[in-house]
Amino acid sequence: MKVFQTICRQLKSSKGFSVEPALRVVFSTSSYLCGRKKKVNPYEEVDQEKYSDLVRSVLSFRGHAQVPRSLFEEDALLYGPVRKCKTPKQEAAGVPRNWCPLFNPEKSRKPNATSDPTIPLKIPLQRNMIPSVTRILQQTMTSEQISCLERWKRRMILELGEDGFAEYTSNMFLQGKRFHEALESILSPQQNLKEPDENLLKSGYIQSIQHVLRDVSGVQALESAVKHETLKYVGLLDCVADYQGKLCVIDWKTSEKQKPFIQNTFDNPLQVVAYVGAINHDINYSFQVQCGLIVVAYKDGSPAHPHFMDAELCSQYWAKWLLRLEEYTKKEKNQNIQKLD
Repeated sequence: MKVFQTICRQLKSSKGFSVEPALRVVFSTSSYLCGRKKKVNPYEEVDQEKYSDLVRSVLSFRGHAQVPRSLFEEDALLYGPVRKCKTPKQEAAGVPRNWCPLFNPEKSRKPNATSDPTIPLKIPLQRNMIPSVTRILQQTMTSEQISCLERWKRRMILELGEDGFAEYTSNMFLQGKRFHEALESILSPQQNLKEPDENLLKSGYIQSIQHVLRDVSGVQALESAVKHETLKYVGLLDCVADYQGKLCVIDWKTSEKQKPFIQNTFDNPLQVVAYVGAINHDINYSFQVQCGLIVVAYKDGSPAHPHFMDAELCSQYWAKWLLRLEEYTKKEKNQNIQKLD
């Protein structure tokens, strides 16, 4: 390295020799750089003299800048004035139009002290044009409920045949009727009792509800009709009595299958709460009820399942019942219109 620097100094000091920086040469093997052509601007090929008058007229025109107001005026001229309409009122989902309260503040929560507690109410059901609770529930069953019921019916017919299925349903109805007769004998005051059927009292259904009967007292009504004065429907309830110290509408049900949860009872809670609302708005009842009880008794005598419904739960099912009642009213109205047509 030192030798190279010494040679450079000698050459530099010699006359007629100068060292200048060399030009930088870049070599590239890229085909892109070697073969790239100059890009042609298409506007350069346009005959500008031919269109000079058009360009001059466009550039010389100066329109007013459009503002929001002018845009609205232009739209009004083209499409007409804007019509302002009121926003339709949206009803809350799951809330019926004709709401009626479940509880009646004008009624006492306790039975009248002057009434005779040994004589439960037993108002006969009047057959008239007012729909019953049972009919309303049957006419407004969901498609899923109808499908489930049809599948059960087809399965039973395949197993028992048409005649066997008819006999089976007849026996089920008769067992339910006898079960309620036995309950009426048990819950009625002694002086109103007919001679009870010992076979009925020894049935599996009665054995099933023994632990529930121990908590039932103060019977106020048995197999008694109710009518909702405002909503116009009727029903025949099983029992109104105290259950564990709370006045309830009690609905006794029979079943061959276990129903440990209230969801297993299908539309029974709607039936109970419909009776609760009817009692609270029926002038024949001096008191009102805030609770319900569904008791599912079993044929084999296994302990029944009592499903208690407090005031809050009754209120929830009351909203569902009103929706079913509204649906029934719409169906009846449409059928009447079709008959007139």
